Amino acid sequence: MTATAAPVEARGLARWNIYQRERFPLLAHGPLIAAFSSGAVCFSAQLRAAASGTRPSSMIAVPSLIVAFVSCLLFFFQLRVSDEFKDHEDDKRWRPYRAVPRGLVTLRELGWLAVASAVIQLIAALWLAPRLLVPLLLVWLYAGLMTKEFWVKEWLAAHPFTVLWSHMLIMPLIDLYATACDWLAAGSGSPPGLGLLWFLVASFFNGMVVEIGRKIRSPSDEEEGVVTYSAIWGPRGAVLGWFVVMALTTIFALLAAHAVGATMIVAGILGLVFLIALIEGSRFLAAKRPNQGKRLETLAGIWTIAMYLGVGVVPMFF
Repeated sequence: MTATAAPVEARGLARWNIYQRERFPLLAHGPLIAAFSSGAVCFSAQLRAAASGTRPSSMIAVPSLIVAFVSCLLFFFQLRVSDEFKDHEDDKRWRPYRAVPRGLVTLRELGWLAVASAVIQLIAALWLAPRLLVPLLLVWLYAGLMTKEFWVKEWLAAHPFTVLWSHMLIMPLIDLYATACDWLAAGSGSPPGLGLLWFLVASFFNGMVVEIGRKIRSPSDEEEGVVTYSAIWGPRGAVLGWFVVMALTTIFALLAAHAVGATMIVAGILGLVFLIALIEGSRFLAAKRPNQGKRLETLAGIWTIAMYLGVGVVPMFF
């Protein structure tokens, strides 16, 4: 059945509620993005406080936290819309149960929503600090290139690791924007030292933790036409790759934490989650039961929250 011939399962706002539950669940994404954005803003404030010798808590501005959260939420929604566009043909062929192929919403409607979200981001940036337009445009530009698959879609399809790292470069760009909601709004330049750089590199590898973690499946859960890392690299290779990028995230998160005197805090938090991930990854390889990959995806989300809160927010209270 084609998308145009699909029965209408809901109308008005109800169908958008169904869409967000299926494709952009706010209850799941909201806490992750709140940790992501607040961690970035608070880490930037800690770097500025360390440079000026003041208390970090006195550097935090509520408008910066709000604009960072709203903007990041909309960035990730725009990335979801980007995926809907670039994966449309594959979805029609292999995943007709998804919202767009089955006719719940249309690409045109999603495109207009993405434009509306960009307008909100633009207004928020101009209100908080007009100079935020520069990092905002950088994110939009790179997201646009991703939507077009850098005009080498067929080549990328044959090089999944290149797809992984090239798409994850959007993460430090979004994080740069979130930190800029602090330091640009404060009227200063980027914080001195290498702390911000290490934080952005940690964000890059953390994106890989999430991306690999959500695409590891048991053999019985693999779907024809659906690209997963467990299918490309095998279950053991995918889990080992997940551990490697988790370790790399830890290294650069510790370097970032060192810049604000929070090395032991971050080592304790990430060390605990890493240990749990090692246990769950080993269980996954030993059992390979249906739906067990979901546990690794959930752990990737917990890891993300732990990393951003550990580096950015928790040290504010010590």
